[in-house]
Amino acid sequence: MKFHWLACAVFLLLGPTLASMAQAPAAKSWSPLEQTMIANEKSLIEAKKKDDGAFFKRALAEDFSLVGIDGKLLERQEAVDDLGDSGLLELTPYDIKVVTAGEGAVIVTYDAIVRKAPEEDQGPPPRYQHFSSVWVKQGDAWKLKFHQATAAHWGDW
Repeated sequence: MKFHWLACAVFLLLGPTLASMAQAPAAKSWSPLEQTMIANEKSLIEAKKKDDGAFFKRALAEDFSLVGIDGKLLERQEAVDDLGDSGLLELTPYDIKVVTAGEGAVIVTYDAIVRKAPEEDQGPPPRYQHFSSVWVKQGDAWKLKFHQATAAHWGDW
């Protein structure tokens, strides 16, 4: 009974403070470049969910490389050939950052909640992952030159 009373007292005292802390922060004003790059990255995520090979053939630079969650390095054709068996159920990005890396190059990083169908011999992959993408301007189009997925451990959060 004492615990119930104490919990109520704490809620009454801290409730308004906790509620104000839980409110969403003011939306960030993204530059046109940041908006473009975030849209490109979200298109990449949607294409991955759908195993959309046509998107990847259009979006990847000829010298594209990928470091997967397993640490395996894949070149462009290997990455495209690897589509179709992702088992991806969810990939929800958050904490997106866009950094200009010189003339015509941008790095996009973000964290994501990932849910995949478990593989028989390995079990489910890490649920939280860090992603990094390097986009380069080639003519009028942005092409994905490099992408990496890294497991995030609970201690990192």
